[in-house]
Amino acid sequence: MGRPRTPLLDPERITTTALQLVDEQGEFSVPQIARTLGAQTGSVYHHVDGRGGVIELMRERVCEAIDDGTLDLEPWDAAMAAWARSYRAAFAAHPRVIPLLMTSPVRAPKVLAQYERAVGRLLAAGFADADVMTVIIALENLVLGSAIDLAAPEAMWELPDETATPRLARALDAVGEGRADAAFELALAGFLAHCRVLLEATPPPQAP
Repeated sequence: MGRPRTPLLDPERITTTALQLVDEQGEFSVPQIARTLGAQTGSVYHHVDGRGGVIELMRERVCEAIDDGTLDLEPWDAAMAAWARSYRAAFAAHPRVIPLLMTSPVRAPKVLAQYERAVGRLLAAGFADADVMTVIIALENLVLGSAIDLAAPEAMWELPDETATPRLARALDAVGEGRADAAFELALAGFLAHCRVLLEATPPPQAP
C-alpha cells in the first residue's frame, strides 16, 4: 500500500503543532494547524473540540512537565515551594501559551487532578476551605508572572545616559545575572511567609 497523501491526524500531533505555532508567533488557528500538518481543516475538527479543545490539549501537555510528586514533600511549605519551582519551569518552556490559557476554563482531567492534589495538601496542612483556592491562585500568579519574566531579555533597561539615572545604573550593576531567579525566590519566600501567618490564624476544625 502506498503512503497516505496527508499525514495521519491525532490529538498528540495536533497539540505538538499548536504549541510550536504558539512558541513561534504567540497565537494559533485551527486552519494553521491543518496547513502545517497537510490536512483539511475539517479533519482537524474530527479530533479536537474546536479551538477551546486545542487550548486544553496544550494546557495538559505543558502541565505534564510539572512534578506533582513534590506535593508529597514535608513539611507543607517545602512541598508548595518545590511544586511552584516545577510549575514555573514547565511554563517557562512555553511562556507565550500563558495568555491563551487564561482565556479558557480548566477542563483537562489530568490538570484538574493536579489541582485536587494541591487542594488536598493544603487542607491536610490545616488551611481553611475558604483560603485554599486563594492560596493556590496567588501562587499561580507568582509562578506564571515569573515564567513570563524568564522569557524577557536579561537586559530589560537601556540606559543611554547613566548620569541621568545613576541610582538605577548602580542597582542594575549590582543585581548581575539571574535577576529573574532571584526575584522569584524572594517573592516565593514572602508568599510562603504570609501563608504561614494565615495558617497560624486559622482556627482548628470543630469536632463533629
